[in-house]
Amino acid sequence: MKPPPVLDYEGSDYQREFWEEGGRAYEDRVEAVALGRLLPRSGGHLLEVGAGAGRHTARYAGFDRVTLLDYSRSQLEQARRRLGTGNRYVFVVADVYRMPFPEGVFDGATMIRTLHHMAEPERALTEVRSALRPGACLILEYPNKRNTKSIIRWWLRRQPWDPFDPAPIEFAHLNFDFHPRAVRAWLQSARFEIERQLTVSHFRTGILKRILPLSVMVAMDSAVQLTGDLWQLTPSVFVRARAVGSPSVPAIGAWRCPECRAAAMEDIPQGVRCRNCGRIWGLREGIWDFREPQSG
Repeated sequence: MKPPPVLDYEGSDYQREFWEEGGRAYEDRVEAVALGRLLPRSGGHLLEVGAGAGRHTARYAGFDRVTLLDYSRSQLEQARRRLGTGNRYVFVVADVYRMPFPEGVFDGATMIRTLHHMAEPERALTEVRSALRPGACLILEYPNKRNTKSIIRWWLRRQPWDPFDPAPIEFAHLNFDFHPRAVRAWLQSARFEIERQLTVSHFRTGILKRILPLSVMVAMDSAVQLTGDLWQLTPSVFVRARAVGSPSVPAIGAWRCPECRAAAMEDIPQGVRCRNCGRIWGLREGIWDFREPQSG
């Protein structure tokens, strides 16, 4: 089955342009608050899906090891410069729809500001679930189409799409907003059980950013995040879900071939080779590449 298209941030300076110089300190801080409330206090091996330049990675301090996965090598190069080298971090270039991990190898996963690029979100969540052991925690953020601003705009006939329609809306190429009911259904289908929801970025408007101190905005948002289990009317929603189901057969080795899906991988000087299909997946300058196989 051919994987869906993926938005590639290769070569972009998204971290600097959007986050560091784009006036998003408020969004970054309130996301940190939400993560602090939802993350387990400790854990073994965490998978960070859509890690980008590693903006959130240092916030996963309770985990012994973190694997950063992104479609873009240049984003992971930025993350590696930010985080440094060492055994705690593993950097992996791969497609979320065909990840190179055996079943049940991770104790937790995060997927922050990533699902909105998924043309087939349920398929992506199912792939993430396959890499998690039963009982593992998934922290998922998704953009909510049923937010207060979109509801008002729809009532005033200033937007054509209905925020109450559960179907996704693609507002730009491979940029989607999702209805909370749809996301809950996808999680259930992928064998996740929702434990908690937080509503985030309640005050994401330019005028409030100009007139209120950042600390005040963060404190206000922190207080009302706790309404997330009652209703979801913010542009961003965080979910903590638990992987459910029977334990899988214990994995042998750290990798699975993303092409033929076999777990029969052997170490070679260039990286690893699949014993089943013969494809070689390389390791260069501390970053694994499971997007494009090397020639033999």
